[in-house]
Amino acid sequence: MIIKDYAHRVGLDSTQYSGHSLRRGFLTSAARNHANIFKMADQSRQKSLDVLRQYVQEEEMFEDNAGDGLL
Repeated sequence: MIIKDYAHRVGLDSTQYSGHSLRRGFLTSAARNHANIFKMADQSRQKSLDVLRQYVQEEEMFEDNAGDGLL
């Protein structure tokens, strides 16, 4: 509720924000900066590396793609 409250206070649509938004944003940025996945898991307190891997895969979807340069 803290995130939603502050979003509302600054005039944002509070239904669009949550603690999950912050976690997801952090992990996406960390993946973009090639952070160590184990440090990312420790920092975000992820219990499952599989869940964390989903964030990283989404960020790196088009990096080193097998189809690079074909078109």
